[in-house]
Amino acid sequence: MAYAPQKSDKFTFGLWTFGNPGRDPFGSEVRVPPTAIEGVRKLGELGAYGVNFHDDDLVPFGSTLQQRDAIVKDFKAALDESGLIVPMATTNLFGHPVFKDGAFTSNDPKVRAFALQKTLKAIDLGVELGAKIYVFWGGREGAEVDASKDAVTATKRFRDALNFLASYVKDSGYDLKFALEAKPNEPRGDLYLPTTGAMLGFISTLEYPEMVGVNPEYAHETISGLNFYHAVAQALEAGKLFHIDLNGQKVGRFDQDLRFGQEDYKTNFFLVKLLEDKGYTGPKHFDAHALRTSDVADVWEFAKGCMRTYLILKEKVAKFNADPDIAEILAGLNAPDPLIDPLLSGGYSKEAARSIRNLPLEASELAKKPLPYEKLDQLTFEILTGVR
Repeated sequence: MAYAPQKSDKFTFGLWTFGNPGRDPFGSEVRVPPTAIEGVRKLGELGAYGVNFHDDDLVPFGSTLQQRDAIVKDFKAALDESGLIVPMATTNLFGHPVFKDGAFTSNDPKVRAFALQKTLKAIDLGVELGAKIYVFWGGREGAEVDASKDAVTATKRFRDALNFLASYVKDSGYDLKFALEAKPNEPRGDLYLPTTGAMLGFISTLEYPEMVGVNPEYAHETISGLNFYHAVAQALEAGKLFHIDLNGQKVGRFDQDLRFGQEDYKTNFFLVKLLEDKGYTGPKHFDAHALRTSDVADVWEFAKGCMRTYLILKEKVAKFNADPDIAEILAGLNAPDPLIDPLLSGGYSKEAARSIRNLPLEASELAKKPLPYEKLDQLTFEILTGVR
């Protein structure tokens, strides 16, 4: 079957994605979602690679140790049966009322300690199930009233928590890396470290920056009108793209978590092109959910659609890269200069500075170089619409 996903595509879903009951701030549940076991089995049939979870998705909040062990045993059996793995795990530090004013950044030291306690247990669970990546989304790490928190102190508290947890991972001998997930707002009025770029800057201040990267999400950057393709490119260039969340989103709306590809085909195309051309080998996680209008059967159409869309766009990338007219334009735009290129890429020296100062460059002549971006963009459109 055309565009059928393979395990090698590394497509993953969270338990909370197919498990979403269709609830929103204005209405209650509209469907009874599949259980974790049912969902794992179905994802295996559909060709997915893995399944991810928050701790509470798998083991309900407040479960006893005996209940926890029984749930994990059944889940492991379902993973073995389906052929799925658990590449990533995370902690729900946003749902319970105890986190209403933050977890790691709460003013209350007891709440901060509880957040650490919950995360330590969740890390153990994730590692037990095979996770190699642990994601941190600070869903309540923010404020509506800036007088309520010192933002500098809040950043320090977040750093202290991550340093503590990284040390725990190293001390335990776990093969685990952290990925930080940014979002500008929602559910708080403002969230700390709101963009992927902010997270990258913050990582450099950590005790073990080598084990911490980012998990950018399409919807989170797009909400505020940012270009997700650019955010992912920055993370890739920094060697910090440890994980990625793919979904759909309209600019300026609430966090929609739409099916991947449902909005803005062109941005999705360049995102897939970036991941494929630059050799990203990590999981491709669909952090989305079916529409509130969907029944359970349509939930699985949503899951199939996420994977199918990625593969369709991957095929379009191959056509774009092989198109001779596009290649000719790009070659002209990126024509090498054997005299100047070594001066620009070889680093500073007095000799290089002297040579650059003495280059016979005339701005008015340089400005005459044609830049056929209209033609290039139209060719891209024609590739995407299938007329070329």
